[in-house]
Amino acid sequence: TVVVHSATKYLGGHSDLVAGVLAGPAGVIEEARERLKSFGPNLDPHAIWLLERALKTLVLRVERQSQTALALADWLASHPAVVTVHHPGLESHPDHGTARELFDGYGGMLSFVVHGGDRAAVRVLERLELIAVAPSLGSVESLVSMPRYTSHAAMSREARHAVGIEDGFIRLSVGVEDVADLRADLEAALSPGP
Repeated sequence: TVVVHSATKYLGGHSDLVAGVLAGPAGVIEEARERLKSFGPNLDPHAIWLLERALKTLVLRVERQSQTALALADWLASHPAVVTVHHPGLESHPDHGTARELFDGYGGMLSFVVHGGDRAAVRVLERLELIAVAPSLGSVESLVSMPRYTSHAAMSREARHAVGIEDGFIRLSVGVEDVADLRADLEAALSPGP
């Protein structure tokens, strides 16, 4: 088995480097190392330093992101502007039991669907002040996006719905900000009015 992992996201955690990790049997890694020498994809010393520095706070960041994401998911689940919330920490999630058994936390990603479809979701994103609109994830800054316009833009509406991306679907990658600040930003963005 070979694993290709993006170190740009949670491992780097600060939206300041582009890196990846290849893991697997020694023979496969050695062959990949020899082939990659020809293409020059090695990290520069500064990127290596950034990644090494970021790894020192990985556990702290992920624990905080996971706790905050669960708190926001719980809160959003009862918000009148929200149709549904997807987060494995919620008992309503189909994989909650498995996640509870296998992991120490539930992760910093969640998604939710707002009443009013895509137009209402765009309005929410436009009204956010603290949470940045960006298609990335795993950063110390909370980031929000609509997969309908980013990662899944090439898919038909029917295909998106088949994989669970409904109209009004918003993806939130929770950072390390104070949960009260994030909740206030979301509350203002979800509230009715101009």
